[in-house]
Amino acid sequence: MESKSTGLPEVLKAGSNELEIVDFRIFEDKDGEVYEWIFGVNVAKVREVLRLPKLTKVPNMPEVVEGMAEIRGKLIPVVSLCKWMGIEEPPERRKFLLHLEFLRENVGIIVHDAKRIRRITWSDIKKAPDILNDKLNGRITGVVHTEDGLLIILDFEGILSDMNLLVIFEENEAKEVKSKKSLTVLLAEDSPVARKIISDIIESAGHNVIKAEDGQAAWDILQHYLELAQKENKNITDYIQVLVTDLEMPRMDGFTLVKKIKETVGLMNLPVIVNTTLSDEANMDKAFRVGADDFLVKFDAKMLLDMIHKHGGVSSDSG
Repeated sequence: MESKSTGLPEVLKAGSNELEIVDFRIFEDKDGEVYEWIFGVNVAKVREVLRLPKLTKVPNMPEVVEGMAEIRGKLIPVVSLCKWMGIEEPPERRKFLLHLEFLRENVGIIVHDAKRIRRITWSDIKKAPDILNDKLNGRITGVVHTEDGLLIILDFEGILSDMNLLVIFEENEAKEVKSKKSLTVLLAEDSPVARKIISDIIESAGHNVIKAEDGQAAWDILQHYLELAQKENKNITDYIQVLVTDLEMPRMDGFTLVKKIKETVGLMNLPVIVNTTLSDEANMDKAFRVGADDFLVKFDAKMLLDMIHKHGGVSSDSG
């Protein structure tokens, strides 16, 4: 599959709990036998797929970064998934570049083939077997059974963190922010790396964080507190003041979670901040259409705290 960004289909209707992924392949040489790894990445992160361009070596880069490529007038780092996985490539294998844009960054991923675009539901995505997740450094978001075999969806935030390429904006400024009142924030985030980064930011300002590994887990937590609020004749915001949610999560995605919250009596007044890797305006518009109160791209530490304080109704001290 060779395509430009304009040829890739749009993300599906917000709140449908569906997504479209680019199915791409990596081949491993195991003592002369070729094994095919099947991977997937959200279409919303893919700018284009093209033949591997000429790479320029750059000093002091992680070993897995093969070099820099000029794509549409912009230099981007190009990563070898084979090196990151610690596997041998078959000789003379044709290569392509998967040009991704997320977290305000552009990154090239070297792949051996890009097959097709698949439409799946987040509920189809299952937890990876431990033995497989351990082999890939714990960086699997989930797996999907397909007619070709097990398709693996990678945690690219975690992979960038492994390479020291993950940028946290205004981190030092955020450390100076302290709230005059402690809030309880429910955090829905499937990436262990992102979950720790975000919870550390929020807790550093003096707040409590309830962590949920995906949208379904967050929804279950909200149902528990909604029942408690009804029994005690209180509001949901007496227990949880702000929800911060990712968009891309197995079982239930962030769009669906926000839509369900804003359509449920007793929950619809809970402030919801979408915090995502997806930096395009289309996903921001969809987040607001399903009822999100605010939207930001990971990882902007100071802006995240400012939004939490605004929607949580508290002021903060700096310094």
